[in-house]
Amino acid sequence: MTLRQEIVGNAMQMAVVTLRPGQTVYCEAGKFLFKTANVTMETRLTGPSAGGAAQGGASGAAAAGMGGLLRQAMGTAMQVGQRALAGESLAFQYFTAQGGEGTVGFAGVLPGEMRALELDGTRAWFAEKDAFVAAESTVEFGIAFQGGRTGMKGGEGFILEKFTGHGTVIIAGAGNFIDLNPADFGGRIEVDTGCVVAFEEGIEYGVQRVGGLNRQGLMNAVFGGEGLSLATLEGNGSVILQSMTIEGLANALKKAQGGDKQGPTGGLFSTHAG
Repeated sequence: MTLRQEIVGNAMQMAVVTLRPGQTVYCEAGKFLFKTANVTMETRLTGPSAGGAAQGGASGAAAAGMGGLLRQAMGTAMQVGQRALAGESLAFQYFTAQGGEGTVGFAGVLPGEMRALELDGTRAWFAEKDAFVAAESTVEFGIAFQGGRTGMKGGEGFILEKFTGHGTVIIAGAGNFIDLNPADFGGRIEVDTGCVVAFEEGIEYGVQRVGGLNRQGLMNAVFGGEGLSLATLEGNGSVILQSMTIEGLANALKKAQGGDKQGPTGGLFSTHAG
């Protein structure tokens, strides 16, 4: 059942979700904004189960005895460990409407847009770190680790969020969004690694060096503002890009405060925030 939601605002959007009685939505810790009094809130370390029911109840584990409890504990530890390694929130907050319809509001952490993605169970979606805002309990949240070579060269692209199942998931990014399909541009597009927000399963993601190891390649890397790498997206499917990068926003704020560490050339001479 599709989540009833409305995305409001301009420079920094919010998602207002209307829950049916008994319906549950979950978010990353720190993305909650407001709720009506009949909506319960519970914080858990586990994501929703594949069947759509939120994990954390002990009934299934108790029925399976100590073996079930141990498997549940190990599963929770693995989920938390993956999110910790990815730099994600360690916990989720679950919201359920009781005794009638309820309303919950969520917000991102950066000025920019939000988008509701509808999953029909046939294709997963991948998103940049910290893009996840909220989802129905029928949507499974996971961490996808890209290959070693991609990770070492890609920076932002090494660890991605993965969404599977059926239902609505809400994501957020910085600046404005643009929707592209690589198939409309010869099957391949090359993007600043910090501008990729999300893409459908079936799109092949990779990272390539900017130019060759020659004079022009070094000029691109040192003075071009992109560093040494670009993200590549190939195939036929939906891709969402953002007009602002987190590093660009951080450098702009530093510059406004008189602490510009980027220097006049950008590229290799820029100082990454954090």
